[in-house]
Amino acid sequence: MTPASLINPDAFLSPLAIDEAVHRALDEDLGRAGDVTSIATIPENVPARALMVAREAGVIAGLPLAVATFQKLSPDIRIEAHARDGASVAKGTHVLTISGPARAVLTGERTALNFAGRLSGIATLTANYVRKAEGTKARITCIRKTTPGLRALEKYAVRCGGGFNHRFGLDDAILIKDNHIAVAGGIKPVLQRARSMSGHLVKIEIEVDTLEQLREVLGTGLADVVLLDNMDLATLREAVALAYGRVVLEASGGVTLGSIADIAATGVDYISSGALTHSAPNFDMALDIEA
Repeated sequence: MTPASLINPDAFLSPLAIDEAVHRALDEDLGRAGDVTSIATIPENVPARALMVAREAGVIAGLPLAVATFQKLSPDIRIEAHARDGASVAKGTHVLTISGPARAVLTGERTALNFAGRLSGIATLTANYVRKAEGTKARITCIRKTTPGLRALEKYAVRCGGGFNHRFGLDDAILIKDNHIAVAGGIKPVLQRARSMSGHLVKIEIEVDTLEQLREVLGTGLADVVLLDNMDLATLREAVALAYGRVVLEASGGVTLGSIADIAATGVDYISSGALTHSAPNFDMALDIEA
């Protein structure tokens, strides 16, 4: 069983990102002396068999990292997978069976559960948002409000839940916000400079919070995407009618599970929410040792 075999086939997660994250997490947990509890209480050659169990219903993500955690601790670990990332599971589902040296199983338990719980929580919350927007053309997307150092993993979890990714960082798209507009001297000047400085493959998005600003952006013809920030439903509908397919429209600000269906129904193309990553509850996973 390899970590790569459990990656969601509809998403990409770099093996390098898996290895780096697992190495960093184990280094943090093991410190200078290792798992002193397991070393002190468990003889070296004692075997163990454990089940990783979903204690609630939801969408699974993070299993490649859980597998890599155990495998990094012992070459004798054997893992049988009963699900893969992106799968919807019922409460009580066994997702992994881990067999091998008991010390390695016990040492890797918390790190493996931390990865699977965090990423499954994001995937499950994203799936709930996506479900609320069914029947519309709106795509649900995360933003850059991620845990420092874990962005690639958390954005992968969003994709496992059926969502889409906004830009990964400051280097892969131009997103002009209100402070950029203020410093640059206005909407037209900032768009003109952005267009003159950007390559032909770089998209330009600009944030507006009024219909007047949207009209000004449309008048320049220089933006690819317009972010409609904190607009009420009536204004969003007017914005969709005003743009009429001339630019891609993204709604953002104040998006919740209670509001997303109504926002999606306005006709916007994308709805972005930081809550997918910064406010996802941990998914309840457990590792049960079989006696």
